[in-house]
Amino acid sequence: MTMGRSVATSRATHRCADCGHEVAKWVGRCPECQAWGSVAPTGPRPVLAVAPGAPSAPARPISQIELCSAQATATGVAELDRVLGGGLVPGAVVLLAGEPGVGKSTLLLEVAHRCAMAGRRALYVTGEESTGQVRLRAQRTGALHDELFLAAESDLAAVLGHLDALDPGLLIVDSVQTLSCAAVEGSPGGVSQVRAVASALISTAKQRGLPVVLVGHVTKDGTVAGPRVLEHLVDVVLQFDGDRHSALRMVRGIKNRFGATDEVGCFELTDEGITGLPDPSGLFLTHRDGAVPGTAVTVAVEGKRPLLGEVQALVAESALTNPRRAVSGLDSSRVAMILAVLERRGGVRLAGSDVYTATVGGMRVVEPAADLAVALAVASAAGDLLLPPHTVAIGEVGLAGEVRQVTGLRRRLAEAARLGFRHALVPPKNGTENGPESGPRNATGGDAAPARMRLHIVADLRAALHWMS
Repeated sequence: MTMGRSVATSRATHRCADCGHEVAKWVGRCPECQAWGSVAPTGPRPVLAVAPGAPSAPARPISQIELCSAQATATGVAELDRVLGGGLVPGAVVLLAGEPGVGKSTLLLEVAHRCAMAGRRALYVTGEESTGQVRLRAQRTGALHDELFLAAESDLAAVLGHLDALDPGLLIVDSVQTLSCAAVEGSPGGVSQVRAVASALISTAKQRGLPVVLVGHVTKDGTVAGPRVLEHLVDVVLQFDGDRHSALRMVRGIKNRFGATDEVGCFELTDEGITGLPDPSGLFLTHRDGAVPGTAVTVAVEGKRPLLGEVQALVAESALTNPRRAVSGLDSSRVAMILAVLERRGGVRLAGSDVYTATVGGMRVVEPAADLAVALAVASAAGDLLLPPHTVAIGEVGLAGEVRQVTGLRRRLAEAARLGFRHALVPPKNGTENGPESGPRNATGGDAAPARMRLHIVADLRAALHWMS
């Protein structure tokens, strides 16, 4: 007697056709996505008991699995390959998310162009623009090639038809929220549609061994829009961000089944297109002849990459009852804490002054390692003092005024030394060195300091303020 399939039913519910949220009874407005008239009864939901079937292929020892099918192919864009872990793996599905206008389409058009130049046909499917608009961008950025094909489609079946007709080596879909499947209810961009479209494209990618790049939208808080299951289905999730008023763009890995997620790719977006920046530290430093009060240089770490950044501060007497505190490129709550510590532990009077703090070049620094540089920049602006030239400040400032250790100090110091900095204010290794200065071995946790760089250990904020002339 063979085991059949039994069907049971669960309690009927109502579900929103746009976001998939379920409620116990009908409501006129979905409580999750606030859409009107989208909630409808779903009827009894079958609960299936599936009988065991024959496997598609026998299980094999992991040591006997061939690796040739998982070898990455370089995209030709070195900074993107750095984040991907070497390139695109056959059958991999990559989700690239970012705010509107940040340069996602420009970057992927360059990737498609490099793929076509390497002799692999690329298909770029756009659901938000016409082919003429994409053609104009490609002409402006120099991304024209006969093996780069464009298609303006919003129907999933039409996209699959293009794949059968062209048999490309790379598929780019811009964006997954614009595609729809006629067999699934809901509007394009809804939970059910995005899930169905992504599942179909992922299945096609695995069957054909075709690398697929999906462009995704982001919400107001910067997270990937759409159902959370989308990030679980794809192989790689990349975040493409940057300040709209700055040329700098960064690609960060959020999820990567083929490599690490601690790499960051840096790009510069211009009218002529997008180019990789193998050495972007120069963008975040002001090149001037002499030192200026209110400036300090620190070394931030983006993934594995150390980047030098300049913190600027301006302190001016305020005529307001509540003085202004303006922040750009830094964590506002952390800057407020540093100002309080400066006044209470460092003796710097700021109560009646407006304080403005910012980074240079659109760089965003939120890690605690920049605390010491922020404190020194504000104190320098308040007292019209100067930091010694060619000096970097690295360290976290605590509420008691102590300067704490940070991760990756050796890499930070090596990058600063490479760019010509000769002095570094660093925290003590274990909080035990209280002198104004100590040797490099104590500062770096047992490793010698970079050549021609002198380390100055500061145990607290007052010791750091003494270094300003």
